[in-house]
Amino acid sequence: MKKGLLAIGVILCIAVGWYLFIKPSDYIINFKVKTTPGTVMQSVKSWSSNLTASTITEQHGTSAIIQERQFGDTTVTYTFHVFPLNDSITKVSVGVKDAEHSLKNRLTVPFTNTLFKERSTANAMDFYETLNQHLKEIKIEVTGIEKTPSTYCAYISLKSMQEAKALGMMRNYGYIGDVLTRNNVEMNGPPFVEITEWNQDTDSISYNFCFPIIRSENLPITDEIKYKRLFTKDAIHAVYNGNYITSDRAWYALLAYAKQNNIEVDPKPLEVFFNNPNMGGNAMEWKADIYMPLKQENPVKVD
Repeated sequence: MKKGLLAIGVILCIAVGWYLFIKPSDYIINFKVKTTPGTVMQSVKSWSSNLTASTITEQHGTSAIIQERQFGDTTVTYTFHVFPLNDSITKVSVGVKDAEHSLKNRLTVPFTNTLFKERSTANAMDFYETLNQHLKEIKIEVTGIEKTPSTYCAYISLKSMQEAKALGMMRNYGYIGDVLTRNNVEMNGPPFVEITEWNQDTDSISYNFCFPIIRSENLPITDEIKYKRLFTKDAIHAVYNGNYITSDRAWYALLAYAKQNNIEVDPKPLEVFFNNPNMGGNAMEWKADIYMPLKQENPVKVD
């Protein structure tokens, strides 16, 4: 009996010691959302950029991201841990820590509503509501494996962060179109973006902004515009509706679909855009076909 009580006492001491001094966060808020981990990550960064005294200090792929917020003289760390439950539901666990008042927070949080607890909950719920509003403004439908378009095209090579891709398109849309139109080049479909490099840790991308054209012997020569043929590939396809700034949300949906179905892919998406963002309008009526190419054992590179 005494040994049993002693064992229970030891376990309780270990548990209390872990809670007070080792547990990474002072307080944790959990919720589930109907989206992918990648979309959660991008949304945290977008939300944080619109807050006062808020900085993203660290990111671990699509599994965790750390935000620091300043409240007066107090620095509070929010760690967003993201867990995919399936290809459409994600669990988000927000761990909050105020390093200067950590012990006090851990002693009071279980028993009373402190400013720290109320503020932490309010901030987590603000992100939750912002994320859900964003999800209402986009629509993604994965349709399965299809063929990517095959065409000859004029293109400009660009580099940017994911969120700046649409800006690069808008800046060059008129320029490429004007050069081709002035030289009587015949168009052969809507413009598209071919991702050539995607660093998922830094969100940096390299891409070709392309205009499908009919090949001829008198194509205009400039320092920026180049030409090539794009060959068809097998790819997982999705239809995206929404602002093209956030069309990368479909990339994550395609990666989740691939993982769920044990499909190996080459994470270099192809996006075909059917609307001109410069013309404005209701973004939910904008459409893009998004393709995630299947991995090829011996890909052929053709300039």
